[in-house]
Amino acid sequence: MIISGKDLSARLKAEMAAEVAGFPGKYGRVPHLVVILVGDDPASMSYVKGKAKASEVVGIRNTTIRKPADITEAELLGLIAGLNADDSVDGILVQLPLPAHISEPKVIEAIDKSKDVDGFHPLNVAALWQKQPCTLPCTPKGIIRMLKSAGVGISGKRAVVIGRSNIVGLPVAKLLLDENATVTIAHSRTADLPSVTKEAEILVVAIGRPRFVTADMVSDGAVVIDVGVNRDPETGRLCGDVDFEAVEPKASVISPVPGGVGPMTICCLMENTIECFLRRYTPDSI
Repeated sequence: MIISGKDLSARLKAEMAAEVAGFPGKYGRVPHLVVILVGDDPASMSYVKGKAKASEVVGIRNTTIRKPADITEAELLGLIAGLNADDSVDGILVQLPLPAHISEPKVIEAIDKSKDVDGFHPLNVAALWQKQPCTLPCTPKGIIRMLKSAGVGISGKRAVVIGRSNIVGLPVAKLLLDENATVTIAHSRTADLPSVTKEAEILVVAIGRPRFVTADMVSDGAVVIDVGVNRDPETGRLCGDVDFEAVEPKASVISPVPGGVGPMTICCLMENTIECFLRRYTPDSI
């Protein structure tokens, strides 16, 4: 089975749109997401456009604020402070990566926890690991939704996550643990990595290395979730961290690139924005 994140996200966005349609009558307005884009990186610009399009589909208000790459850290932090204080704004997202002269951790921490739709704020991260109410990071949240939608049983399974970033690797490992999987976290330098990955019934790959996972690294019938978005060095086309053509015949379930995890990340961003909005009116809802 090939999991189509595109199809699943379309269905979920339609459900969200139906919910949001009732918000003006109930709350007097719709959720408002503000996305800050610094510089003109083509990939970042594409991601931001995708978020604006999804916002339109769901029916939430989207504002994109573009700033030049030479904006100072102080100016960016000041902009965020103003949005934190703006009662009309429910969610704030700063598109990563940022120019080298700006501290990404400082920017992430500057966003009000209650408006952190990415789920990257240290207090949200801490709450996740302590099993407290929080905003879940979009990509890991989307991965769990994809697995469940495909009928993949997680409880009791052996899962391997290749990647240890705070954005994907570590939080998706935590969410798998919360679903009662046994989880191993590995990385590209793990000794004898194929022997580790071949034990996986669920394999999640998030390291940003084109076609890194080959067929000999995957056991027959494994569930393979590819988070990577890369350019194939030979063809220039988008590809994942998994050699899809080689691995697909061995996998029982696999996500493609593009069209797999990516659409679900944006879908879960919409969901997080709605959740942040609703908490302002029903603080006991989560």
